Amino acid sequence: MTPEIADVKRWLLERKPEIGDLDPDFDLIDNRVIDSLSFLDFVFFLEELTGRELQATAETVHHFRTLRAIEGNILHV
Repeated sequence: MTPEIADVKRWLLERKPEIGDLDPDFDLIDNRVIDSLSFLDFVFFLEELTGRELQATAETVHHFRTLRAIEGNILHV
């Protein structure tokens, strides 16, 4: 696990501690780890982490679904 994805995991678990742990392929949206209210905060956090503006559109929402997708599509682009 890279330090960046560990930061992402920590951020998510601080908001949803009842989950306990996050598998890299656990769907964060379907399982309501990220919901419509927290999605913008999450995108803002990722922008701060990466130092760049992210495009969160209907076409790119799959980039935010799992830790593996976030790592491959957002953190290491």
